[in-house]
Amino acid sequence: MKIIRYQTKNEPIKNGWLYNDMVGEVEGDVFSEFRRLDAELPLASVRLLAPCKPSKIVCVGRNYLEHARELGNEVPKVPLIFLKPPSSIIGPEDTILLPPQSSQVEHEAELVAVIGKRCKGVAPDKAKKYILGYTVGNDVTARDLQKSDDQWTRAKGFDTFCSFGPWIDTEFDPADALITCKVSGQPRQMGSTRDMAFNVSTLVAYVSSVMTLEPGDLIFTGTPSGVGPLSDGDTVSVTIDGLGTLENKVKAA
Repeated sequence: MKIIRYQTKNEPIKNGWLYNDMVGEVEGDVFSEFRRLDAELPLASVRLLAPCKPSKIVCVGRNYLEHARELGNEVPKVPLIFLKPPSSIIGPEDTILLPPQSSQVEHEAELVAVIGKRCKGVAPDKAKKYILGYTVGNDVTARDLQKSDDQWTRAKGFDTFCSFGPWIDTEFDPADALITCKVSGQPRQMGSTRDMAFNVSTLVAYVSSVMTLEPGDLIFTGTPSGVGPLSDGDTVSVTIDGLGTLENKVKAA
């Protein structure tokens, strides 16, 4: 099932599901008990929002060997995690704003796991049952600030620096999916999830050994090589085969 959050004109935001480019409302809580209504609304008639509201966004750095190498780093021996604030969230078709504090804002195309059940101290072989599904993400990063600061909070935490969507796919298989990124039509990134140093189950286990994960929390699983700059007027498009495409405009703040 593809789970969405959407809005039509001035009506309240609703949870929904997608079937053959038609939208149906979801009554109840998509993380526990819910009921799907008939899919009768054309997808083109609604505005898609970020498909969930996480309490926290956990990201994994240097989880692809070639990306670590392109920045002059090694893959860590254990997952390297950091947080992005919920205030940084935007959804599909929203605008990424380039802050005046940075002269080098870059895209990072990523597979994102969405937690479905509250969990703490999960074993890797049990992790899958705590994942609701997957979505497409862009971990936007002020690279110059990441290099100058001892911590990554500022570089990763600006408003609009956490784009994800357009939906959560509960049936997606993350084992070997192609991730690509284009900026204004020009190819930038291409890699496969099979090249992760730490797979999704390992990441859920590791993160849950540190902090309790709540329904709707996100784990950005790392980016392949090819990260590069974003400029005023660009359109950045992240695609994961079999999952979907996330597109955002870029504008100077």
